[in-house]
Order: sequence, then structure tokens, then C-alpha cells
Amino acid sequence: MKPAYRVALVAFPGIRAFDVSVITEVWGSDRTDRGAPAFDLRRVATDTTTPIPMRGGLALLPDRTLTWLSRADLILVPGLDDHLTSAPAPVLDALRHAHARGTTLAALCGGAFTLAQAGLLDGRRAITHWDLIDLLRTHHPQVTVVPDALFIEDDNIWTAAGTAAGIDLCLHLVRRSHGAEAAATIARSMVTAPFRTGTQAQFIEHPTPRADRDADTLAAVREHALRHLHQPLTVADLAAHAGMSARSFARHFTAATGATPLRWLLDQRVAAAQKLLERTDLPMPEVARRAGFGSEVTMRQHFASRLATSPRAYRAAFSTPSDTDSVRGGSNPIAR
Repeated sequence: MKPAYRVALVAFPGIRAFDVSVITEVWGSDRTDRGAPAFDLRRVATDTTTPIPMRGGLALLPDRTLTWLSRADLILVPGLDDHLTSAPAPVLDALRHAHARGTTLAALCGGAFTLAQAGLLDGRRAITHWDLIDLLRTHHPQVTVVPDALFIEDDNIWTAAGTAAGIDLCLHLVRRSHGAEAAATIARSMVTAPFRTGTQAQFIEHPTPRADRDADTLAAVREHALRHLHQPLTVADLAAHAGMSARSFARHFTAATGATPLRWLLDQRVAAAQKLLERTDLPMPEVARRAGFGSEVTMRQHFASRLATSPRAYRAAFSTPSDTDSVRGGSNPIAR
């Protein structure tokens, strides 16, 4: 049996209860009976005898000291209630040593401030909640703050925009280490989307616009696209299905999803190919056809640009042989 994936939640006074809950929900629930990987989530602090106070009368009891970070496969830093809260010096030292060892670090929302305090974001790209971008730039000018991402990575350090983007990042980290199906299993149990495309720019506060009369139409177009990914769909095809001009469709679609129609369509094709590679032993040309890439070469190019791997390497890492016969020869397993 494959050993459990070890995840450390770094705790100290001032961390946000919401982010702790997100981390615990994604990594702390046993879903192995549904095919999800086994995780070993530990709450790590300077000592295990003192509960960590959180807003709302909550407290977190650590179960491991900072020395456990040397065993972790992934280290997660929650956001902060007061974003200028100073983390204890031993925590900052432990994070620096973990990064030097090559351990993946990830911060949710204002957790980027903690990584910045440790000097780990100096000269690197990072993101935080849109309302905190100026504060991060002011207090940590050495950080290259990216204003319009849901989450980004630089040198094995991940940061996420505010609140719900922490869920996106956690599911992405599951997908990256364990495959799209594992992330989808967890997302289904959380009743959330396994993958969101777009930027946080669409969520930045501005005067509330008039209700978009085309919202239902665009939702129907996206559903149509997902059911017909195996067909050679183009943006012009989708615009025609919506009854709009290509220019008007692109503008409304990007406003609604945060991604251009072409980018969204390619992301869905990659996700469909991931599912087929994990669940089936179909030959590569057939996977490419069913996902709508047209050719194995095109599919390989998009895997390289989006996932930094090849379809064959992805299958070798994430395939589930016990499921391969469940969709062999089916008409369109992608839409199931």
C-alpha cells in the first residue's frame, strides 16, 4: 500500500479559522473508500501543549512540533486575521529550512505575508487577496506581486488569492500530486468545482453592473461545449450557438468566466484528456480525438505548456488500472 501523503498545517496565533477549515476539509478527511489518496494531515506548531487561539472563540490544538516539517511532503500556511501579524521566529526559520530541502510550500490568502516575512518571496512572484495587494507591496517591496491570478507558483512556493481561491489552490495541489480524478473526488464531496479558470480581477470590488441577460445563454453554451468536446468546436461555433457575434460572445464570455473562450475550451480539453488517461487504457490518438485535440501531437503540446509533462508521463503517474475497462469503447466517457 502506498504510504499516506504527509501534509503539515503550520499554526501560530493569528491564523484564520476559515483557511484552517479549508485545509482540514481537503486534506484531513478520509475519502479512501471513494478512491481518494490517503493523507496524513498534522497541525504543526512551536509546541503541542498550548492551543492556538483563533477568532470566534475557536482554538486549534497542535499535534506535532516544527521538527515534523522535515517529514512533510507539503507544508501549508493559513492566512491571517491581521495581515501584519508576525509569525514566531522558529516558524520562519522552519519554513526557510523546509524550502531549502525542496519541500513544497503553499500559502492561502494572507499567508503570503508569513512567507514574505521569512524572506521566501523576495525576488519571486506571489499573489494574495485583491484587497491586500497594495499592503503586500508596501511592506514587502522585494516581492513581485501579481494582481490578477487565483494562485501561482514560483520556485516550488505557491500562493493564492483570497478565501475561495484557497480551495482552488488546495484542489490544484491534489491534482498536481495525485491526478485529476483524485481532485474531482474531493471536490464532489465538498460540492465545489474541481477546477476554476480565470483571474481574481473579475472579483475586484466595483459598482454592481446590470444583471447580465446573457448569463443563461452562456451557461447553456458551456454545457453544450462540454458535451461535444470530441467535436472540432471553434469559438465561432460557440458564438453561433449563443446567437451572438464572435466579438460580442468573446466579451460576454470573458466577463462571465474570467477566461477567453479559446482558453476555457483548451482547459476543458486538457481536463478531459487527463480523465481519459487516468481512467482508460485507450491509445493516445484516441484520447486526443475524444478530448477534441484532433491529433496526439497537438495534445502533447498543450500538456507540455499547461502541465509541464507529456500525456504518457501523466498516464504513468496517475492511471488507475482497475478502472480502465469501465469506459473502454464507450461513446463519450468525458461527459459522464
